[in-house]
Amino acid sequence: KLCFIGLFLSGKVSKTLEEFDVEERPSSVLEEKCPNLTVIHSAVKSLDTQSHTVETADGHVFGYEKLCICSGGRPKLLTQENPYVLGIRDTDSAQEFQKRLSKAKTIVVIGNGGIALELVFEVEGCEVIWAVKDKAIGNTFFDPGAAQFLIPSLEADKPERAASCKRPRYTTEEPATGGSHTFTADRHARGRGSGPTETGSALGPDWHEGIVLRGAEQVSRRVSVEYQCEVERILTSEELLSSLQQTLRPENGGSWPVYIQLTNGKTFGCDFVVSATGVVPNTEPFLHGNKFVLADDGGLQVDDHMMTSETDVYAAGDVCTACWEHSPLWQQMRLWTQARQMGWYAGRCMAAHVLSEPIELDFCFELFSHITKFFSYKVVLLGKFNGQGLEPDHELLVRCTKGQEYVKVVLSGGRMVGAVLIGETDLEETFENLILNQMDLTPYGEELLNPNIDIEDYFD
Repeated sequence: KLCFIGLFLSGKVSKTLEEFDVEERPSSVLEEKCPNLTVIHSAVKSLDTQSHTVETADGHVFGYEKLCICSGGRPKLLTQENPYVLGIRDTDSAQEFQKRLSKAKTIVVIGNGGIALELVFEVEGCEVIWAVKDKAIGNTFFDPGAAQFLIPSLEADKPERAASCKRPRYTTEEPATGGSHTFTADRHARGRGSGPTETGSALGPDWHEGIVLRGAEQVSRRVSVEYQCEVERILTSEELLSSLQQTLRPENGGSWPVYIQLTNGKTFGCDFVVSATGVVPNTEPFLHGNKFVLADDGGLQVDDHMMTSETDVYAAGDVCTACWEHSPLWQQMRLWTQARQMGWYAGRCMAAHVLSEPIELDFCFELFSHITKFFSYKVVLLGKFNGQGLEPDHELLVRCTKGQEYVKVVLSGGRMVGAVLIGETDLEETFENLILNQMDLTPYGEELLNPNIDIEDYFD
């Protein structure tokens, strides 16, 4: 049951980059702003695309001329039944997490995406055991070099917040398979001593702002990272005691409400487990009785006008999969930025079709662009920022200043096709233009990232 809506406050950073906040306000605010809008507070029970009707859980039936499905994604939880496994997807689950955390001494975080990255950095007063299936943190967004740049932030105390947030060639030593790193902010740290929620709207950028994420321990922060491992089993204290595997001994000792066994052979006790392993498209209850074509990832297939396979039904955001021929510099990622772009474009397409007007694919789908914040650093991702889908002969140029900035550009055939910018680099607009213009940068070579050259002015 939806009681609030998200409102966006936008700020243009460049041609394709925008910073924005997501705020919760009563739905009446939007109804007052848009007199032609009515908000129905109810879940959808069924959809009949033949009769063009939607039935809600409270028994009402609504007809439509055009319909857009924007039901987002639902958490891909480790298990649906365990009361000690918590997914964080919406504000309700975030508040439940805050409540549980206040009494916790140790938690286990499973996942390596945006929620997990923000979580392990923000939590204080509680030991965090972070299990990732990859060789480096943030694999969805970063290469190992960028991950190595961010790792020291887990060792340091969090910087004081000045005010509420208003948004918007390398070598690295990899841990051995099953290896772990431990980062402790408080050198005097003491020794270690609900079931699934309903799906609401996804958390917006900086969801942790204004929420006190502090556990029951008098420590600043202690994060232990377990690399290249996944969950083998989740056990209660009774199951652990009755286990026939005599070698199953918790790494952190003591008595805990729940234990988690990882595929690297280690077992940890904790107060609860955070499942931050991504989302799956929330297509129910739209499929029953209809003939939607689904993509391999379970999303509703949409064309370049955001139309599904069913007549007059559109989809936007996490629930859909973009199945048109993509620009060489764009890829779909289930992020707030793209959900917003898709929703805006879908609305334009629906209006254009009702008026029988032509409409072209929006420019926002020409170049992938995303701006966010991780570990208190501004992070900008452009184009094929991790070399997605490129030939093996693509080239990487990297500039890194410890504790200040990490700049990586991806070159293919001498032309920039992607970039990762961490920190206050002020290069996002310049690099965006170089990617869009596809200028041959071969003559500049490694001088492209020479810190003594003001590249922003040079290519102005």
